[in-house]
Amino acid sequence: MEAFGEIAILIGVAAVVSGVMRLLRQPLIIGYILTGLLVGPFLFNVIHSQEILNLFSEIGISFLLFIVGLSLTPTVIRRFGRIALLTSIGQVFATLLVILVIALLLGFPPLTAIYLGIALAFSSTIIVLKLLSDKKDFESLYGKIAVGFLLVQDFIALFLLFFLPLASVEQENATIVSVRFIIGILLAVVIFFLASYSFKKLSSALSRSQEFLFLFSIAWGLGVAAVFKYLGLSPEAGALLAGVSLSTLPWHHEVAARLKPLRDFFIILFFIFLGSKLSITELPNLLVPALIFSAVVLLGKPLILMAIMGLEGYRKKTGFQIGLLAAQISEFSLILVALGVKLGHLDASVLSLTTLVGLLTIFGSTYLILYTEKLYPLLRTPLSIFERKKVRREGAHSSRYSCILFGYNRIGYDFLKTFLDAHRSFLVVDYDPEVIDELEKKKFPYVFGDASDIELLETLPIDKATTIISTIPDLETNLLILRHSRNRNRNALIMLVAHNINEALLLYREGADYVIMPHFLGGKYASLLMKRLNFKKGKDSEELKHEHLDYLRKRREAGHEHPVPEKLHLS
Repeated sequence: MEAFGEIAILIGVAAVVSGVMRLLRQPLIIGYILTGLLVGPFLFNVIHSQEILNLFSEIGISFLLFIVGLSLTPTVIRRFGRIALLTSIGQVFATLLVILVIALLLGFPPLTAIYLGIALAFSSTIIVLKLLSDKKDFESLYGKIAVGFLLVQDFIALFLLFFLPLASVEQENATIVSVRFIIGILLAVVIFFLASYSFKKLSSALSRSQEFLFLFSIAWGLGVAAVFKYLGLSPEAGALLAGVSLSTLPWHHEVAARLKPLRDFFIILFFIFLGSKLSITELPNLLVPALIFSAVVLLGKPLILMAIMGLEGYRKKTGFQIGLLAAQISEFSLILVALGVKLGHLDASVLSLTTLVGLLTIFGSTYLILYTEKLYPLLRTPLSIFERKKVRREGAHSSRYSCILFGYNRIGYDFLKTFLDAHRSFLVVDYDPEVIDELEKKKFPYVFGDASDIELLETLPIDKATTIISTIPDLETNLLILRHSRNRNRNALIMLVAHNINEALLLYREGADYVIMPHFLGGKYASLLMKRLNFKKGKDSEELKHEHLDYLRKRREAGHEHPVPEKLHLS
């Protein structure tokens, strides 16, 4: 059968298996790997054009890493810099050591044990971001820390992908290693120079045509990967570096969004290719080590992360949520091991073992992440060992406040100004480190924490407040605040935020006194302004304009941004 027909059958089988996975509510990535197993040489043996499938999977990896690189903006990591670095590096090294010892005890060669330790230490950016998106938890404290934590891991993976091909050169050719290393560094400098200076100057011209921007992005990502491969370096590192180089340009979100469907198609073929390489005959020999390594990933990685989060003074629930997010291996794990096989460092059975661990951990962690809220109450008491008596960063505050404000940024900024003008005592609850630093500088009372944590709410003086305001745009969190507050204080004025009518009506039914709907409220306020200006341009409209400009400049100086409707969420 010709290659065209094989690919058509492959996609058809993938669609059927994925449909079954959706009905069973399983991750689609497992369906893709199972498709590869079904069409591979050990079952129906449909695939004969291995070279074409391998080429497509390489293109898929390049697109995947290019898009991951586009999200590696320094500001994302800087925002939760300390905790992102500590959790990521601490967890990677601790897991590496545990896996290394276990692999050596199981009789694996030292180099294989090192590869397994490195590969299984990483967690999946793609899967975690997809599940955070499904749960709408990107704006939560644990969600934001997780993004920083995963992006630090992606940077570590970038260095590994860069140096691994150099390690394949024999010792007597040390000169070749040095030359390749220097070439790689010079190439990286040239790439970032082009992106930082040439592309920035041409930014408006590049983004003028959406089709040209799409084509340019593909050419840049695959082109840099091809140059790296031609020079004997890792094409995977080239693709990731190409994405990172464009991450500071204004249109990087748009590029990532437009490339996602193309990436998804080729990535499906990559996982099918991996599944086709999974040897059924070796499964009995691989099952025991796969189960042991999977147990370390599913249980060990969360425990390591909870310990680090606890030492840093975070609450046990935040540590628990972060820990479960990391309880699987990464797409980088499979890419690194596949690269090790290609370089001759590893036997092909190690890729089968890693793929099997991937199947087990992706399957298990998906359920752990989706049912975090149900698992936490059952484990709350034993998890107390991961929480210090004094939790992280609480500004000096008393036991009584007139107003409690959940969320300072954006809408909360105006409320705070009103409290100060009215000489009302207030307490701010927020989890953004930049906001906390600002409140600390201004000596305003605050509590650092996530409002979705019931244990945090129990520590707040809600029963003595006259006004409780939440500017958090999450229905579940607002319902929790509302119900908890009403149970402790039936007389407080409670104002919450909603972004659609059904949510607003639900909050009113639950006992809210007023629900702020920013878009509707903005429209109503604008219509009142129009009436005040008597529908004419004149002195009053100029004064209003300059007043608004001053207000916007102050908000920009404070680092406030209007939420972007659809930012890059890898899924």
